[in-house]
Amino acid sequence: MEEGVGGLRHLYMTVFLSGFASLMVIPAITDITMLALCPGQDECSLAIYLSGFQQAIIGLGTVVMTPLIGNLSDVYGRKSLLTVPLTLSIIPLVILAYSRETNFFYAYFALRTVTAMVCEGSINCLTLAYVADTVSEGERVSAFGILAGFLSASFVCGTLAARFLSTASTFQVAAFASMLATIYMRVFLKESLPARDGTLRQPILKGGSDAIEEDGYSPETIEVFKKVPSAGDLICLLRSSKTLSQAAIVSFFQSLAEGGLQASLMYFLKARFHFNKNQFADLMLIVGISGTVSQLLFMPMLAPVIGEEKLLSIGLLVGSFNMFLNSISWAVWVPYAATLFSAFGFLVQPSIRSIASKQVGPDEQGKAQGCISGISSFANIVSPLIFSSLTALFLSEEAPFYFPGFSIMCIGLAMIIAFVQSTMIRASPIPSHKISSIISVEST
Repeated sequence: MEEGVGGLRHLYMTVFLSGFASLMVIPAITDITMLALCPGQDECSLAIYLSGFQQAIIGLGTVVMTPLIGNLSDVYGRKSLLTVPLTLSIIPLVILAYSRETNFFYAYFALRTVTAMVCEGSINCLTLAYVADTVSEGERVSAFGILAGFLSASFVCGTLAARFLSTASTFQVAAFASMLATIYMRVFLKESLPARDGTLRQPILKGGSDAIEEDGYSPETIEVFKKVPSAGDLICLLRSSKTLSQAAIVSFFQSLAEGGLQASLMYFLKARFHFNKNQFADLMLIVGISGTVSQLLFMPMLAPVIGEEKLLSIGLLVGSFNMFLNSISWAVWVPYAATLFSAFGFLVQPSIRSIASKQVGPDEQGKAQGCISGISSFANIVSPLIFSSLTALFLSEEAPFYFPGFSIMCIGLAMIIAFVQSTMIRASPIPSHKISSIISVEST
């Protein structure tokens, strides 16, 4: 089903509403965490370690769940599988919408950890696979950029709302928007994977064997657990294409840096310049506007001209400079100025996803996007274990030398490694039957 970029409006709206709900709470969550764990303090190693632990556990879960959900969506359809993470993401928001007291914070923390294992990478994976289903190869990188642009726009709107709403109202609005995203998706979004007779190969939301028999399939011909990709299948998928392997390596180091940034930057700014919710919101507003402009304007214009490979390298190089500048921040205005360079960093993930999508056939988009997401999730396990410890150490009085931004500088080095690898990518589409045959041979 190829409708072109214009036929994705309901997917864009779903991504916008979901992103608005999940991203608008970010400016407030640091203050809530600090208030629950270390009341009245601007430096709190416990909060840094606990946030890093949560990020690592979520990453561990998404390593397993994202490739699984991506692969199952190739069988059951993108819309059916998208219902699961969108519904689960409502639960933690409702808890803090009700109360921000310490006991409720711990309940939120536990449920957020569990639900994010399914939600964190799955929504992105499924929406990217949906785009790959419905858009031709030539328009795909622009469509990925526009999709990321809508996510950035939701980030801007969510951050702007958080800037002017109270903390209680922020979580209440976020919970409502999350519910609305799920309802909107179920009502308006069409399934992107018609099968042989125009129906889904095996609709997951229709029970019983009747639904299977109508499509000419029996439980013996399609067994769910045989569709679950093993580690060997994913390794075989990566080995089938040098370009796909290179994209996976770039994605790992870029996600390592991005995860480190999430684990470190806010605590660094709070300790160094005493940032609060409103200042975090202002900073994120600049990031969101830069990303929206970059993905909705620059990427559709530049990608057809210079290609996603060069866009990827440019984004990583400028992104590393952004990190190095943040690491040596000497005044409160420096993080704001450095944030302007983040516009180029938003070009990275759409470029990686577009490169990966061109290496597989239409029946393997969920598997390929799930594989890249799984590798990114693995990086998110490793990242907080490294950067949370570095941040806590160099913000404390026990630092081996005075360099509060040392962990941020190390994040920049990870991006440099990704940049070097990206310069070696020479993308060229390969026939999907080649991948299918390799996987089937090695599976047997």
